[in-house]
Amino acid sequence: MPSPLRSRLVFEMAETTLADVLVEMADTLVDDFDVIDFLHALTERCVQLLDVSAAGILLTDQLETLQLVAASSERTRLLELFQLQTDQGPCVDCFNTGMPVSVPDIRSAGRWPRFTAAAAEVGFVSVHALPMRLRTQVVGALNLFGVQPGPLDDARLRAGKALADIATIGLLQQRAIRHRDLLTDQLQTALNSRILIEQAKGVLAERLHVDLDQAFALLRRSARDRNRRLAELAQAIVAGTETIPATPVVTPAH
Repeated sequence: MPSPLRSRLVFEMAETTLADVLVEMADTLVDDFDVIDFLHALTERCVQLLDVSAAGILLTDQLETLQLVAASSERTRLLELFQLQTDQGPCVDCFNTGMPVSVPDIRSAGRWPRFTAAAAEVGFVSVHALPMRLRTQVVGALNLFGVQPGPLDDARLRAGKALADIATIGLLQQRAIRHRDLLTDQLQTALNSRILIEQAKGVLAERLHVDLDQAFALLRRSARDRNRRLAELAQAIVAGTETIPATPVVTPAH
């Protein structure tokens, strides 16, 4: 059992890291920030900070229908899409109720049989979903997946809630809070951008003989290097007007 001093030091280090991440996220919230890149960065920070295996974000579109906009890995993206297609799973329940859903071991939960089978197929055992909400307005869900059974402790749940809150604030912004139409337009733009990005990932994967995770990493890094928006560069790649060199990319293991 760790000593009280060691536990306190670990807790203080985690608090410092969370503060750094919140500052990093807040620094991106300018008037014309790249929504897709912001949300993907958030999923990556969740994996790093909360000690989970993967993370995903679902948002509503103009028709109040849930859509996938960010995932930390390809297998997470596929599982999130499966939830949406079957309208069954903890993340869907989280959005519909506006309440957190925490399942330490989905194999013994006795809920969402189709989701449980799909999660097991890609290696996930535990899942925790946090609503992205401001007061009564729920715009989506932040979803955390683990390859080992077990709950999230109070400290990690609080940190996850803080990350979900800052993402919600980023999406709602001051103008969107005042004008609902601006919010729905921004979310719809993000969803349309996602389609272009998925197409560009497929093009790059085929041309460069890499997997989809590596293709996205190449696309994202190239967009940053060229000071371009992800969707803008993705559209150029799909149209064949721009290319990306096959630079080796190391993606984190999940």
